[in-house]
Amino acid sequence: MMGHLAGRVAVVTGAGQGLGRSYAIGLARAGARVVVNDIGRAETDTGPASTAHLVAKEICNKGGEAVANTDSVATAAGGQAIVDAATEAFGRIDILVSNAGIERNQSYAKSTASQWDDVIDVHLHGTHHLCRAAWPKMIEQRHGRLILVTSPSGLWGNFSQASYAAAKMGIIGLANVLAIEGRRYGILVNSLAPIATTPMSEHLLSPELAANLSPDKVTPAVLKLASDDLETSGAIIVAGGDWFASAHIAVSPGARITGGDSLEAVWDKVVSSDGLRPGAPLDPDTLHRMFVG
Repeated sequence: MMGHLAGRVAVVTGAGQGLGRSYAIGLARAGARVVVNDIGRAETDTGPASTAHLVAKEICNKGGEAVANTDSVATAAGGQAIVDAATEAFGRIDILVSNAGIERNQSYAKSTASQWDDVIDVHLHGTHHLCRAAWPKMIEQRHGRLILVTSPSGLWGNFSQASYAAAKMGIIGLANVLAIEGRRYGILVNSLAPIATTPMSEHLLSPELAANLSPDKVTPAVLKLASDDLETSGAIIVAGGDWFASAHIAVSPGARITGGDSLEAVWDKVVSSDGLRPGAPLDPDTLHRMFVG
C-alpha cells in the first residue's frame, strides 16, 4: 500500500479489536508497516484464534504489511518485546500508538487494590514500558511519533472509573514531559482522547449515540499525529464522530492576597473559570506576573 506513511513502521497495542484495530488498519492503508499487538483471543470458524493475528492477516490480505505480537504491555519485558518485534521484522520503529487497555469499573468505595493495580499496570505502566523501549531507537533515528491514548474519563472523570481515570491522566503527564524532552530529537509526542463505541465503552452510550461513534471516525487523528509533516507536540487531541478538538490544562488569573485581605475574600476569583490561560505557570515571565505583579 502506498500513502503518506510509506516506509514508516508503526506499533499499535490493543489492536485486536475496536479502536486499536481501526488505527492499525488505517496506518497500513496509509503505507506504514504495522506491528499488531494484542493479548486477546476470539472465536472463529476453526476455533479460538489470536485477535492480533486475525488483524495482521486482514491487513496482509488487503495488500499491506503487518506482523502480529501477543506480548503484554504490563511488564517491562513485554514492552521491550513488542518494540523488538518491529525492529526485527521491519528494521525500525517510527510510530508508537499506546492503546492497550482494560477496565475494572467499580465505585471507589467498593474497588479493590488488585483492581487498581491491574488497571495502572496496563494503562500507565504499560505506556511507560513501551515508551522506554522505543525511546532510544527514536533518538538514534532522530525521528519518532508517540501517540499516547488517554481518555475523557481521565480529563474530566467518570463514575466508577477512579483507577482508569488516574491512569489516563498519568499518561497525559508522561506525554507532556516526553514532548519537552523529545523535540530536540525529532520525536513528537501527543495524547489522544478518543470518544467511540468499543467493547469497553458501549455500555456507557445510548444506541443512538453509539451509532455515530464508530472507531473509524477517530482514526484520522492518528494518521495526522503519525505524519512526517506534523509539527504539533504536547497536545491533547479529543476525537470522535468526525469531530476533532484540543483539550487544554489551563490556569485562571486567580487572585493575590494583599494587605488585610483573606483567602476567603477572594475565593470566588480563585475558583472562577473566567480568563483561563492555557499553559503552565512555570516560565519566568508568568511567575513574575503572578508573584511580583
